[in-house]
Amino acid sequence: MNSLTVGKNIAKLRKKLGITQTELAGMLNVTDKAISKWECGQGYPEITQLPALSKIFGVSTDYLIKGNSKGIVIAGNILADIVCSIDKYPQKGMLTNITSQVRSVGGCVPNTIIDIAKMDSEVYLTALGKVGNDEIGKYVLNQMKSNGIDVSNVKLSASKPTSCTYVMAEEKTGERTFFHDRGANSEFCPADIDIDSLDCEIFHIGYILLLDEMDKKDDEYGTQMARVLHDVQAKGIRTSIDVVSEEGDRFAAKVVPALKYCNFAIMNEIESCMVTGLDPKNSDGSINVDNIRKTMEKFIEYGVKEKVIIHCREAGFSLSANGDFTVVPSLELPSGFIKGNVGAGDAYAAGSLYGLYSGFGDKEILEFASAAAAYSLSEPDATSGMQSKEKIYELEKSLKRMSL
Repeated sequence: MNSLTVGKNIAKLRKKLGITQTELAGMLNVTDKAISKWECGQGYPEITQLPALSKIFGVSTDYLIKGNSKGIVIAGNILADIVCSIDKYPQKGMLTNITSQVRSVGGCVPNTIIDIAKMDSEVYLTALGKVGNDEIGKYVLNQMKSNGIDVSNVKLSASKPTSCTYVMAEEKTGERTFFHDRGANSEFCPADIDIDSLDCEIFHIGYILLLDEMDKKDDEYGTQMARVLHDVQAKGIRTSIDVVSEEGDRFAAKVVPALKYCNFAIMNEIESCMVTGLDPKNSDGSINVDNIRKTMEKFIEYGVKEKVIIHCREAGFSLSANGDFTVVPSLELPSGFIKGNVGAGDAYAAGSLYGLYSGFGDKEILEFASAAAAYSLSEPDATSGMQSKEKIYELEKSLKRMSL
């Protein structure tokens, strides 16, 4: 029995229950100094005290000793972003110079899972997806492995390269053009997920509309993605989805079937409102909170079992299945803080998933997620700006929030 692990678990569970060390000591007939020593890792309870602690906290003795070893699985798109700075965008048939080139990870899996790993290195994290047997694939896998993430279940494509997005950015204007190779992501299918071996608290997958095989029709469940989510839920694992922003009329056909088998749905205001057809903005450009809430209520009707989370530049919104609606405005960031915006959505999802996994209340989830997203904006790429949960809390407390 590791005294540091046990002490950390006791402290976390006590604070979650909202009781003091003195109050817990009274329940166990020990001194508050004993509780303090346990929580500092300078000793641990007698074996005979563990059942009483388990009963007070409502967890098993195994959880009390080991903590949560199940963790989070993030599945779906894995890719690399190659950002090229260019003199100017050329006319058709003409040449321009690439003055610099920067490579970083991209997609739902690397962005979200690396962000969570940086928030809390103790969460067990598993990546699922598909990459090519190439140098870019090795780069992305190594970036995840270096953050302590289990990538042993990421499949290798025998025929497709690792998915990649080439970003051409004009130096003077900052305008960007994107060229995307769907690559191995287009092959990722239900057969690539060993559902029987999954052992996690939350299974998060994205992006719907950018996983060709998963988006295919299924006669029983609507889509292959919906079938996967159904089978994962059947194992008692909570499921979560994210989608990609896309113009067109595919949203309802591809997203609605998946919602029936989701515990959580996390996406931005444009994506969510494309499912319902409601306008997320008022005529003056401000956020239409009423339409956001109606969209979330519709998601619950479609089958989301626990919580819908929608985020936008102005705020984050949460609607629970019991009808609790929470709004938390975004942080007011100081001038010069924002260096890029490629990973803010995934960072918000990462913060939300961490909050859901950790048992945060709705307001705390949105506060934490918005601060996590803010940190992601502090660097040009998707994950370099992310910080530990302690620093995320500090940022959240140090800045004011916008007014809606």
